Amino acid sequence: MTGTGALRQPAALRALPAEPLAAAIAPQGDRATIAEIQAGLLAPQAGTSPKYLYDSLGSRLFEAICELPEYYPTRTEAAIFAIHGEDIARRIGTGSTLIDLGAGNCAKAASLFPLLQPQQYVPIDISRDFLNEAVGRLRQRFPAIAMTALALDLSGPFELPAGVNTARRQFFYPGSSIGNFAPHEAVAFLRRVRDNTYADGGLLIGVDLVKDAAVLDAAYDDAIGVTAAFNLNMLRHLNHLTGSDFDVRQWQHVAFFNAAESRIEMHLEARTALTVCWPGGERRFARGERIHTEDSYKYTPESFAAVLAQAGFTADAVWTDDAGWFAVMHARAAAD
Repeated sequence: MTGTGALRQPAALRALPAEPLAAAIAPQGDRATIAEIQAGLLAPQAGTSPKYLYDSLGSRLFEAICELPEYYPTRTEAAIFAIHGEDIARRIGTGSTLIDLGAGNCAKAASLFPLLQPQQYVPIDISRDFLNEAVGRLRQRFPAIAMTALALDLSGPFELPAGVNTARRQFFYPGSSIGNFAPHEAVAFLRRVRDNTYADGGLLIGVDLVKDAAVLDAAYDDAIGVTAAFNLNMLRHLNHLTGSDFDVRQWQHVAFFNAAESRIEMHLEARTALTVCWPGGERRFARGERIHTEDSYKYTPESFAAVLAQAGFTADAVWTDDAGWFAVMHARAAAD
């Protein structure tokens, strides 16, 4: 099954400048980043980490996706917070150290500040410039809250610096971003979170639930092509990091729900036979060959509670919308 994005060149791509057919700049990524990207491109099934979707432009395109009528997770989760916010605040308590994983524009956490009244806010995101801009605006709105912005790649091991309070650490991971990890990867990631939580801490997390495939397909392949632009923009980011010569005009966005794996898959598909080059290497793609760019796994409340348990958390509350499309779950760090 493929989404309609495989059949058209979306209007939203007009925002993306065409790349030259030869590398124009020296690679800007570090050696480890370049090696990781090149290994993914040379794999039998070419693929990349979804973290490379989020350069500055990619982060802004994702903000636009969150406003689309087809993209239900953002508004559904926001409605859960609006309806159940006081209950969530009672569960967590006030005065915590609120650690926002994949913070983006920080808007979701900021909407909870009046209820949670955190002592310290620690937003973490891979896109340094975008994060710093967002936190700069937020400091003006909430000067009484200490804020420590951290540009970190959360896909590997991480340890929070000494400037982050250790007492009552409350991790916040909204928006179903946990779905970008395969279930075993989600367990490993949440174990790393658990290692940074301490005994009196917890986790508030958004989880996208299994639902009708047509709803899921539309959410990841919108009618005006913003999600297509978001996916294709990653090629420009890879050019910047590795010195490759991807041309976005030669690729198209494909998204579909893989029911057997309970996940949405996003790919970039070659419109024609082509060769992508980078310093020291190349990869030839046949027409129709794909680069796998992102997965988004869907859960039931029970299946995700099992993931939390494997990671060292105990789920103690779940809030859902009336249709059962989305869940916000709270978990406490299990005793060692």
